[in-house]
Amino acid sequence: MNTVVTEAAAAKSASGAGTARVPAIAAIVLLAIGLAVPLYAAIADDSYTVALVSRMLVFALAAVGLNIALGFGGMVSFGHAMYMGLGAYAVLLLGTAGIVSGWLQLAILFAAVAAIAVVVGWIALRTQGIAFIMITLAFAQLFFFVFVSLKTYGGDEGMSLQQLSSFGAWTGNRIALYYSLLAALVVAVYGAHRLVGSRFGLVLRATRINERRVKAVGTPPLPYRLAAYVLSALVCALAGFFLANLTGFVSPAYLAWPVSGELIVMVVLGGVGTVVGPVVGAVGLLLLEEILKAITEHWMALFGPLIVIIVLVLRRGLWSMLPGTHGADEKETRS
Repeated sequence: MNTVVTEAAAAKSASGAGTARVPAIAAIVLLAIGLAVPLYAAIADDSYTVALVSRMLVFALAAVGLNIALGFGGMVSFGHAMYMGLGAYAVLLLGTAGIVSGWLQLAILFAAVAAIAVVVGWIALRTQGIAFIMITLAFAQLFFFVFVSLKTYGGDEGMSLQQLSSFGAWTGNRIALYYSLLAALVVAVYGAHRLVGSRFGLVLRATRINERRVKAVGTPPLPYRLAAYVLSALVCALAGFFLANLTGFVSPAYLAWPVSGELIVMVVLGGVGTVVGPVVGAVGLLLLEEILKAITEHWMALFGPLIVIIVLVLRRGLWSMLPGTHGADEKETRS
């Protein structure tokens, strides 16, 4: 009898282990597809596919950044497009000032965005709920109108870059830029995976569930939430930096609140609080948009209802369709 029970337990354990591998395999498949896109484009002479997938990767990177604040920290920010816009405008402003080194631009960008995010986060995190949302939105609108007023840099019409960020021999190489963006996304996803399983991630997720209990055990939530908010902003700024170099154009529209709304939809659509979900959500949303555009010019009339239906049917997001994701999420939550 004991032998039968032991064999059954072993079989169940093996089955669970096999199911748990499915999300990892799916993530590897997504990475393989991303690596193969430029090769396919070269063979098929299809530059549009590289441009489309690059846009998907940019928004996937931004969604991963937002997920650190929204998914793990429960901070519903309606102003993260501001950081994408700051990342894009850093390329334009610094390039116009004669600072064309990509590494120096990134260093200045990260320092500036970190300082801004600390101020915004410190103010917003002293509130909760709708007040937090409105404060983040207010700061985003503030920067939006600042860049609209800068007529020297195109005003509300935007402006083309005079020069792309310089990275030596790779400057202007679209394929090198694509793979750099893909590498940044992989690092961001891996970093989110490591963060959620760390002590920092444990405290951060605990504050999302019950901030009072975290305070009761002697841990101040504000430093953890603020650090997560700043880290989230930096990842979004990096996405904006890549966006400017990919398109060669910068516009205040990058900072507009609908962009923040799109990022939130991507996170929720893919799976809020999951590691790979935001990537799937960004790819799924933009892919659905392209498909509907090819079908009808009135695609927006179908786009909204379809997103609502998907979110209602798949409450945990697209990533939850894979077997083994529920168990993984539960393990992360308990760790």
